Order: sequence, then structure tokens, then C-alpha cells
Amino acid sequence: MSHFLPYLAGFLLLILVGLLALAGVLVAWSPGSPAPLVGDDGAPIEGSLSERVFVDINGTRQGLIIQSRDPSGPVLLFLHGGPGMPTFFLNTTHPSGIEQDFTVIWWEQRGAGISFDSGIPPETMSVEQLIADTVAVTNYLRDRFGQDKIYLLGHSWGSYLGIQVATARPDLFHAYIGMGQVSYQLRSEVAAHEYLLGAYRARGDTAMVRRLEAAPVSMTDGPSERWMRLRDEAMHRIGVGTTRDMRSVITGIFLPVWFCRAYTLGEKIAVWRGKAWSRSLLWDEMLHTDLTLVADRLDLPVYFWVGRFDYTTNYDLARDHFLRLNAPVKGFYTFENSAHSPLFEEPRRARDILRQDVLARGSSLADP
Repeated sequence: MSHFLPYLAGFLLLILVGLLALAGVLVAWSPGSPAPLVGDDGAPIEGSLSERVFVDINGTRQGLIIQSRDPSGPVLLFLHGGPGMPTFFLNTTHPSGIEQDFTVIWWEQRGAGISFDSGIPPETMSVEQLIADTVAVTNYLRDRFGQDKIYLLGHSWGSYLGIQVATARPDLFHAYIGMGQVSYQLRSEVAAHEYLLGAYRARGDTAMVRRLEAAPVSMTDGPSERWMRLRDEAMHRIGVGTTRDMRSVITGIFLPVWFCRAYTLGEKIAVWRGKAWSRSLLWDEMLHTDLTLVADRLDLPVYFWVGRFDYTTNYDLARDHFLRLNAPVKGFYTFENSAHSPLFEEPRRARDILRQDVLARGSSLADP
């Protein structure tokens, strides 16, 4: 046996060297700053903005990534999903280009991403506090950029938060855009389960059908733990999850976060800590809230962007919610080639809508 020990020691040393090399690559690839905005010639755009800032928001240090070709233009605050899952990385794998038209603020909410802090009191992780935080961030942006009002875009969980902010403080915003709009998430989970069962039966994938049948979700009992562990895999495998082209959370989300240069290595770890922590404190309230009863009137223009293949937040529920909304201007936009993230899946159409409808307070490009 002893003659194998040198080989074992060599093998372990090789693994150690490999791990150290990987750690070195991750550190080198984690400068903690977003890349500058560049023109067609590859040179930084004069006068453009691409930076991270940290601001005291209601007693906690919270981070924002700000990008703009022209900082004197309109300001758009992006509310990410999750709860607790920042979205900036997705703008690096699926560039939206909205920083060409807006000063875009990728705010990482209390307890999420670069705003994660294990010392945040858990009792402050509430929808009411996050609404107050959104208002405080908005006022910081209004002051910094000299804007009376800004634009608000909420994605997924961010749409659950954003539509409530817009309902409470319409005076702060030119318009509200809900992408992958949450309406009644428990009902959406039930619909997703039904759709996935049918889709996998049609494909003849008996193994996945058995797994889904063993992972129930219902309006009376809610989602089972098995469903919560399975849903993302089942959605992404057939292109009805985060994006149509994303087939795995590992390759589509996990690895891109680790290679996102806007974060330091420690902040990349914080992304996953913040996601787990935020979800444990905020998910149940979102799941059981019927927003059609909470947000049925908004005193500002409202736009819903929904992917035809979105089963993370159900298309039909979002449309029903939209039809029941009272607002001075409304526009519902079906993105025929998108799942849950139309801005990143069909960016040209999204930017056309922003320029032609949202900035003009119109709805000429909306669905009939």
C-alpha cells in the first residue's frame, strides 16, 4: 500500500494547485467595477457613466450600479427579481442597450448582492421596508441627476415590489413598467405545474412527469418543497424559465454571476447568501398576495411587458390583472419570442417601446 502514497500525494497536490489557480482566475476576474461604456471604435464614450456607488438608505449601506451614455437624460430605476437576486449579470450575457437611452440604475436591494450584510435586522426585511427603501433610492436619484420624476421598471419580484411603490407614490415617477409582472404568484405556480406536466407528457419524458407528479402545488396546500426544488430545472429545460435560450440555472445564472466583473469575489459569494436569506423572509408574502386586489388603480402610465413563454409569472394572469387596472395610460405588450425576461431577450423591441410609447406617454405599439 505504501508504494501508492507518493502517487496519492502527487494527485492531491495537483488538485490543490488547480484549486489555487482557479481561485487566482476568479480574483483576477473580480475587480468589482462595471466595464466602461464604449463606442463602435472600442474607446470609452466621452461623458458616459459606468460606476458603482454605495448610499445610506434608511440606515443600511446599499449598492447601485449606474450606467448611462448621457447622464443628463431620463433616469430609469431597475428593480430586480428574486427576492434577493440581482439582475445586472444578465445585462452582460444578454445586453439590453437601455443605457444608450436612459441613465439606468441597477439597484441591489436591502439584503441582496452588494447590499447584503449579515448584520441587517431580519425584521427590516419586509415589503413595507423595501417600499420605503425604493422611495429613498428614488429621491437620491432625483437629487443627484436633477430630475423631478424618474421611470420605474420592476422585473419578477421587482414587479411585485414596483407596482406597490407606483401605487403608493405615483408623484415620483413618469411611468411604471412591469416585466414578468407578478399578479397572484400562488395561482401562477399552480398554472406552471399544470403546464409542465402537460408539456413533458407530450414529449414522452416519463421520468420528469413522475418527478412533477411527486412535487405537487395547489391553492389549498401551496407549493411542496419538492416543487420548489424542481420548478427551475423543469422550466429551463424546455425554455420557459428566465429566458427562452437558457437551459440550465448553472450555465445561465450561476456561472455568469461568478464571471461578472462588476463584483468582487466576496460580493459574488454574497449574491448567493443574499438570495437564500431574502427568499426565506419575503417569498411567502409574495406567494399569497393577490395584487389584483392591492394594486387595481395607478395614477400614472402603466406598461406590462410579458413573454409568451413565461411560466415563472403566468402570462394569462398578468393580462387579466392589466385589464382590471385603472390608469391614465395603459399598454400591454406580448413578446412572442420571450419567456420571463423580454428586455434581455428582445431588446430591440423593448427599446422601441421605451422610446416610442413610454417616453411619449402613449401606447401605439401595444397589443390591440
